[in-house]
Amino acid sequence: MLKRLLPLIIITSLTSGVAIAQMDDKKADPMSAKIKLAMKSETRTDKERDRDRNRLPVHTLKFLGVKEDMRVLELIPGRGWYTRLLGAALQEKGQLYVGVHTDRLKGILADDPALSKVKVVAKDAKLKYNKTEELYDLTNPAYGVDNLDAVLTFRNYHNLSFKGRMAMNKEAFAALKPGGIYGVVDHTRRHMQSNNDENGRRVDPVMAIKEIQDSGFEFIDYSNLHYRADDELRYEVGRKTVTGNTDRFTFLFKKPMK
Repeated sequence: MLKRLLPLIIITSLTSGVAIAQMDDKKADPMSAKIKLAMKSETRTDKERDRDRNRLPVHTLKFLGVKEDMRVLELIPGRGWYTRLLGAALQEKGQLYVGVHTDRLKGILADDPALSKVKVVAKDAKLKYNKTEELYDLTNPAYGVDNLDAVLTFRNYHNLSFKGRMAMNKEAFAALKPGGIYGVVDHTRRHMQSNNDENGRRVDPVMAIKEIQDSGFEFIDYSNLHYRADDELRYEVGRKTVTGNTDRFTFLFKKPMK
């Protein structure tokens, strides 16, 4: 009797597995699917694609809780590595804003149809060199948007002076709606390590948490997505032995509901 039932059990198990897989596909995160699609865009350069392995945008944005219908502000977007992905993924149902030091985005915003909805804000905000700290203050920091669902900044916290960091955090808090999320990713520095010639582009994660909490945010979670055991936190992040494989903290904060 058991021998007769085994084929039926196996078939049932297999078809059930297919059904479950199909259900999982239907439940798949739409934002992740859109980021994966944006990663395949022909407008991306080979250099941008090479960084996918290290930066893990699908997993990072999923951890931070970014959804396809959110209003999102990316701060200090650099050359637009994340801008390309976020702009395309949010184009249909959401809205991407970029602010502070956005001059290098002019080309891609003009040439990439997937970024046609992206809006540049905080045009008066400037990064001003602080000779004492050898970092940058943030002047005229008002972002000019409010009721946002998320504010994100990737590998920028280390560029700012204490004054600049607190200004960025304060304006992020003001721009978010209650319950809105603040995501911060940066290269890890050893805790309480003094400045030296090798750690200028690294940030003490404990210090970052304290400063952002002091700005009114709740610390919600962290991810080890970008933990790298073989980064000894000794060398400048641009060194050949380290670049592309730095240990980075990935923090999620939230603006309290009240």
